[in-house]
Amino acid sequence: MSFDPQAWLTVAVAEARSGLAGGGIPIGAALIGADGTVLGRGHNRRVQDGDPSVHGETAAFRNAGRQRTYRGTTMVTTLSPCWYCSGLVRQFGISRVVIGEARTFYGGHDWLAENGVEVVLLDDPACVAMMTDFITAHPELWNEDIGAD
Repeated sequence: MSFDPQAWLTVAVAEARSGLAGGGIPIGAALIGADGTVLGRGHNRRVQDGDPSVHGETAAFRNAGRQRTYRGTTMVTTLSPCWYCSGLVRQFGISRVVIGEARTFYGGHDWLAENGVEVVLLDDPACVAMMTDFITAHPELWNEDIGAD
């Protein structure tokens, strides 16, 4: 499979919707191998698990299991990665990040780009709508998730 960010985003969106259906925050992600296969997928589970460290990207990363190298892999996420998840991408040398949207939250993707990670921002209307609707319905939970006062 060749580079297909829109198709890969559908995996992350499905994860985000699954998280929302389970009472959580609708942020999903997938780690894609250099050959285009889905290595792991996951969604934000901080509400469901009571664990603030289970973001969509970390869940996808964990579900991918141990890889010999992350060179050539792509992290696909419905929302711009926070600093924690941006650090994960840098720490393990993930080559590319595909982002569904960065309107509702502008994370660390500029920093990733400045440090050699290829960043593809899709500005997907469905991702924007999903987060906008969630933030409107659950502002306290959203503010808790992003560490706002």
